[in-house]
Amino acid sequence: MRLPSLLFPSPVRPHAPASRMPAPPSPWLRGRCAGLIFCAGLLLGLSAPSTSLAAASAITEAGSPTSSPKRAPAKTATKRSAKPAAKPPAKAKAKPVALKPLGTRPDVLAFAAGLASEQGWDEASLQRLQQQLAQAHIHPTVQRLIMPPPAGTAKDWAAYRARFVEPRRLQAGLQFWEQNAANLARAENEYGVPAELIAGLIGVETFYGQITGGFSVLDALATLAFEFPSGRSDRSSFFRSELAEFLKLCRREGFNPAEVKGSYAGAMGWPQFMPGSWNRYAVDFDGDGHIDLIQSPADAIGSVAHYLARHGWQRGLPTHYSLAMPVDTSARARLLAPDIKPSFTVQDLQAAGAQLSEAALEHPPKQLLAVVELQNGDAAPSYWIGTENFYVLTRYNWSSYYAFAVIELGRTLAGMRAAGR
Repeated sequence: MRLPSLLFPSPVRPHAPASRMPAPPSPWLRGRCAGLIFCAGLLLGLSAPSTSLAAASAITEAGSPTSSPKRAPAKTATKRSAKPAAKPPAKAKAKPVALKPLGTRPDVLAFAAGLASEQGWDEASLQRLQQQLAQAHIHPTVQRLIMPPPAGTAKDWAAYRARFVEPRRLQAGLQFWEQNAANLARAENEYGVPAELIAGLIGVETFYGQITGGFSVLDALATLAFEFPSGRSDRSSFFRSELAEFLKLCRREGFNPAEVKGSYAGAMGWPQFMPGSWNRYAVDFDGDGHIDLIQSPADAIGSVAHYLARHGWQRGLPTHYSLAMPVDTSARARLLAPDIKPSFTVQDLQAAGAQLSEAALEHPPKQLLAVVELQNGDAAPSYWIGTENFYVLTRYNWSSYYAFAVIELGRTLAGMRAAGR
């Protein structure tokens, strides 16, 4: 729903989906796809507000694999059988860092007391909560990664696309689709979200469950809730809310908070939902009585589709159209000013001098559109018309580059399947 959204999605943006950090809710900060997305963002200078802060989007710590929350073996055994065989690029291990525990600070104790009172938890539960928080660690790497990428680097759509539409991810995507074809078809039928977009989104977010983050979610959220770094807009209140959502989630699902792994912004599982997005939009799609986005690809598929549907996805509406921009520079600037927010009718675009494709001319007259720019490094930018459905994709991660990466990966996978590859 995934933070902080970045062409390179920053985990603090709107995912929810949106979920997935940000404007509208999303798995917000859901969101960046492990170290691959963040590193690419730093290199290319592509950034955007994050959710499922959707977003929040997710980074692995030193590329370490995610460990799953513990639950009774009988409930997890069936979920582990659907892991794809393809493996993402290996990463070097980082040197261990000495971390400072949060301890029994007055603000931490007050947070615990407030949450326990709000939820009606008893004294024993409050004491256990205080102990869990006291043992959480302040993580310097989390503080560093939450900062915006350096400014001044040219954005390059082709380079960004190549990070995701590449042979290993395509192989993993085809395996994922083959193994989960029935659930993808059911999600499309129930929520109206095309199977190719669900597959594309999960592929961009976590390489089909293979890069889901190596940070302790408890440490990451505690760090950003109580020791948010200076030098950017303070999002500590947002992360305190997400920390509370995480602790409620763990209590409900029987997870040990200290064992759950995710992104540096607290996004979790195959779809990189922030805790709030998980609690609001995740669904038990495999019908086992639990919502498990960490070990159940079926739950991830249904939850992604449900998230997008709840954020306004319209069945059958295209995500974008082509256009030729007007020659007049002031008209161009006017059309680009709202960014990804749909703000113009077809008639508005024509009046500004834009030349629309035939498909765009057939767009419902009262529905609004956005003019989207994709920069191409030293080459001329590319321009597209984004529909309301394109905007819904950006609720997961507030970035036009991200949305197009999802679209392109999903479309390529669908074409390969149709060709029998």
